[in-house]
Amino acid sequence: MADTVTDDHGHEHPKHELSHYAKRIYAIRELLVEKGVITEKDIQCQIEYQEARTPANGAKLVARAWTDPAFKARFIADPKAACAEMGIDATAINEFVVLENSEKVRHMVVCTLCSCYPRPILGRPPDWYKSFNYRQRSVADPRGVMREFGLELPDDIEVRVHDSTADIRYIVLPLRPAGSENLSAADLEKLVTRDSMIGVMDALPAIPE
Repeated sequence: MADTVTDDHGHEHPKHELSHYAKRIYAIRELLVEKGVITEKDIQCQIEYQEARTPANGAKLVARAWTDPAFKARFIADPKAACAEMGIDATAINEFVVLENSEKVRHMVVCTLCSCYPRPILGRPPDWYKSFNYRQRSVADPRGVMREFGLELPDDIEVRVHDSTADIRYIVLPLRPAGSENLSAADLEKLVTRDSMIGVMDALPAIPE
């Protein structure tokens, strides 16, 4: 076995820098390749697939929904089919629900048991989403959590918290920022953050031209 290993970005590291479990993973991978169960190309394809799953996918969907009412209706009615229209594979999600924010209702997503999350749409969940603190406080004090993210909501706005599970995943469709009417789809995508699609904050405000 080589004295160094190459990570997913092509960087070599001495194996003594790896944890016990990381060494086991590399050993298993080498054994599977040696036995012909998988190939290095299979591994690279999977790495590229995983790296392609980022919040940019969700931002494209939201920006399209903001600018295309017919697509928005399809996105809410059948999210996975709408994803397929945009070249995004959401088939791994069992049930997928779009939660549309309004002037009177805001939605926030949590997984109280672990970290269930729409990875094909938003990529890997942030560490805070997986933390016990967020999982507990988002249910007990959602407004307080939003406040810590910089979102202060008036008392007359209803906050609904949705518990994601292995069977159902959610994405929040945030309100389109005021003053963004003349922005292109590419510029609108820049206003859509991962956190706004989880619901802990609004989309970024449009910058006046």
